[in-house]
Amino acid sequence: MINISLRFRWLTIFSCFIVLATLTSPVQAQDSRQVKEPVNPPVCTLVAATLTVQQIEAQDGAAPDTRRLQQAIAACPAGSAVRLVRAGENSAFLSGALSMKPGVSLLIDFGVTLFASRDPADFDRGAASCGQTDEKGRGCRPFILMEKSRMAGIYGEGVIDGQGGAKMLGRSESWWELARRAQREDKHQNVPRLIEIIQSEDISAYQIWLKNAANFHLTLNAVNGFTAWGVHIDTPSHARNTDGIDPVSSKNITITKSFIRTGDDNIAIKAGQQGATEFVSIIDNHFYHGHGMSIGSETHGGVRHVLVSQLTIDGATSGLRIKSDISRGGLVQDVHYRQVCIQNSKTPLDFDSFYGKRAQGELIPQFQDIQLQQVQVLTPGKLVFRGYDAAHVMRLQTSELQLAAGSVVQAQHAQLSAGARSDLTPDFRLQPAAESAATNTCASQFQPYPVYGQQQRRPQLTAAQVPHYAYEQVLGFAGLPGQERPDPWDPLAAPIPAAGQFRPDYVVSLAQPADGKTRFHSVQAAINRMLMDMAMHAQTQTQTGKPGKERIYILLQPGIYEELVYLPATPVPVSLIGSGSAETRIRANLDAAISGATYLQRFGQQFLDAPPAVREMSDSIAQKALIGTFGSPVLWVKSQGFQMRDITLENSYNKSGQAQPAACEGNACAGDGVYAKMNMVHHQALALMTDGVDKAQFDSVRLLGLQDTVYLRNQADGRTARNFFYRSYIEGDVDFIFGDATAYFLQTEIRSLGPRSSSYVAAPSTNLFSRYGFVFNQCRFTHDGSAYALSGKFYLVRQWFHNQKCTPYAEVPVTNYQCQAGDSNQFTSPSGTITRATLETVGKMIVLNSEIGTHIQAKNPWSDWNRRGTLPYRPAQMDSQDYWRNLLASKIHPLRDLGYREPPAAGQFLGEWNNRLGIDHASSAAQ
Repeated sequence: MINISLRFRWLTIFSCFIVLATLTSPVQAQDSRQVKEPVNPPVCTLVAATLTVQQIEAQDGAAPDTRRLQQAIAACPAGSAVRLVRAGENSAFLSGALSMKPGVSLLIDFGVTLFASRDPADFDRGAASCGQTDEKGRGCRPFILMEKSRMAGIYGEGVIDGQGGAKMLGRSESWWELARRAQREDKHQNVPRLIEIIQSEDISAYQIWLKNAANFHLTLNAVNGFTAWGVHIDTPSHARNTDGIDPVSSKNITITKSFIRTGDDNIAIKAGQQGATEFVSIIDNHFYHGHGMSIGSETHGGVRHVLVSQLTIDGATSGLRIKSDISRGGLVQDVHYRQVCIQNSKTPLDFDSFYGKRAQGELIPQFQDIQLQQVQVLTPGKLVFRGYDAAHVMRLQTSELQLAAGSVVQAQHAQLSAGARSDLTPDFRLQPAAESAATNTCASQFQPYPVYGQQQRRPQLTAAQVPHYAYEQVLGFAGLPGQERPDPWDPLAAPIPAAGQFRPDYVVSLAQPADGKTRFHSVQAAINRMLMDMAMHAQTQTQTGKPGKERIYILLQPGIYEELVYLPATPVPVSLIGSGSAETRIRANLDAAISGATYLQRFGQQFLDAPPAVREMSDSIAQKALIGTFGSPVLWVKSQGFQMRDITLENSYNKSGQAQPAACEGNACAGDGVYAKMNMVHHQALALMTDGVDKAQFDSVRLLGLQDTVYLRNQADGRTARNFFYRSYIEGDVDFIFGDATAYFLQTEIRSLGPRSSSYVAAPSTNLFSRYGFVFNQCRFTHDGSAYALSGKFYLVRQWFHNQKCTPYAEVPVTNYQCQAGDSNQFTSPSGTITRATLETVGKMIVLNSEIGTHIQAKNPWSDWNRRGTLPYRPAQMDSQDYWRNLLASKIHPLRDLGYREPPAAGQFLGEWNNRLGIDHASSAAQ
């Protein structure tokens, strides 16, 4: 690298100028808007794919999806999006030209590809010139047109493929070959642009992948407000006229966090007859092959107020480029290049007023106030600085410019104002190398072009792992975490009998008289009597030696039983069996935020005459200031070997999904801190809690709730508690299946409700050393068709960060924040401690042979626990290696602070196998 300070006399002359320039130049983005990361809009309708990628490649007829896509767009109201989703193995669409309705967006799922037709007739403007060469060009409509739109865009992590390299239907050449032929014939090619946005406001391109465009990928014409965030553009270097993003006569433009490699300009800022292009921010991007970061060639409308910052360019023919000529020139001014790294470029700096070799006209280019600050060129190349003439001098300012040895300078009618550490003298001559070169800050900035799907967080089980998740295996071990031993249990070998297949010991009926002995009007009354009888039977058995019953059966006849039901530990297992889940329902309305006094007022009467074990359960709730999550179940079970069949269990609290006032104990909600914001949420309300129950069995049950519907707890010492759900239905919206127990869900529907923008099916808190957590096999993950569900942003799981008060995994915006290992979980701002046991509640969940609807995120169905920067944050952990890596990167060292001697044995926390995605048939559960 050449890196020489200017001679002292030059440094003295220009140092004052540089200081003034720094003070008067904007240090933030030139885009005048306050730009934030886009958010996917609500969805108006789903359109399911009917083709595979292989079928697209073989397609030789009309594009089958044009009409239904255009109809969906036309029917969608402004402010919402048409969402393209996969349907099983079908993940492709094939369409001709599409016109977006104003205000309507397109959302394409990860793993879904929208292909442009190869038939020129599908894009022709009416003159039958599309797919031909002529003297005019522009005979094709764009693939996607967005005109006079507002607050809309192209969203999703799917792909739009222009098929530019594929043969046109009925032709012997591709779109790209046509463009090359036009070049040889000195004519214009008629080919479709990929996306064209015209006379629109506040448009976004978010996370979308664009590839193989026949012509320009994304053009903006007379647009005010455009954000490209996380966009990937990928077209071969030989594809002619395939610019990446071209803002033309537009303003307030931000392009960020994007990756672009193409056959022409990676970005080209242009200004035509419709006016200037101004207030442009191009920040934190990576360019590869292409023609570089360009301004021009059309500049006659004026280009001004442009910031290019944090950019890497690797392999482009030109690096930073301003190009124009007298046929299209104009004033280009106030352009700032900062923190730019360039390598493997033929012309790393290319500022030229003579772009067109045969250009004629009187539109003279003028380049003024062009600033290059912390620009590094790592490999040699040509450096071009050509102003038009002595009356139109190119003016540039440099600071900390570093150039590679061997570079060649071509300069005329250009004036340089050089700052410290510039590699050019003011007369544009390279200086000899200094004794101490400046640090190469670019070494870590270059990134390989991302591979589509490589960052997908959907770990798949190996074929060798799959047999370990058969239900006989998962339910065949029990014991303390890490010490489980074989304990065979096969619930399918001994199925729960249905009504009519057994002789009930107790009957609950709303329609028949109660006798207080074997017939009752409430479920709890039957349980109370059963407990009394059990106590008497135990005395009789002791006196006579006669064996008691092996199982007690309670039959519920059709009806809605408005009550709480508590079943304490019993010496004999209990079966609670209904007369069909649609006809038999236990229901109550309570939530974690009600006070113990309110609980006693509403439900205390039913427990007044209950046996001591039941009263103990009720009293443990009533004595609390707030009953909390664990006090909110409609059915609370402690009895080993419990069975339930053909019953609906419902906590009817807040089924509307509306947020409720916060309720807090002590100082939990004081002030406006993190915990105050955490508590301004919906309240937990359980339908079912199994409390340390091993071999709990559920068949054909319906469990209804919203937040925290089902809680499955291990035994008090962490010993295995196994739960088996078969042919059942469970619904909710946030963490609605949670706990540290082992649970197997077979042939069960799991339905996500959508009153909130985020939903999590499960929140396991499985111990690090426990053999199994939650396993879902042959299940259906469905949704309610709500707008949030249709947006496809829901998750399968977030691993419950149980008992945490602070996070060691990331910084929290608290001055002097600390979170260290300790004997308790506590946080008193700004510091706190967290226990090893809490860190080891990792959460395990496996999903196999199941159907997963489009409401679940396709790229990453496993969520972090809350957002980075909050006290409850923890990143999703796929396996024991993740667990160890996260600790090593945290503020707590596993060897020094936690007493580990070595990393834990290899183990899978989250994983999938043989699941079918995008299966979106209607839920079978009746409401």
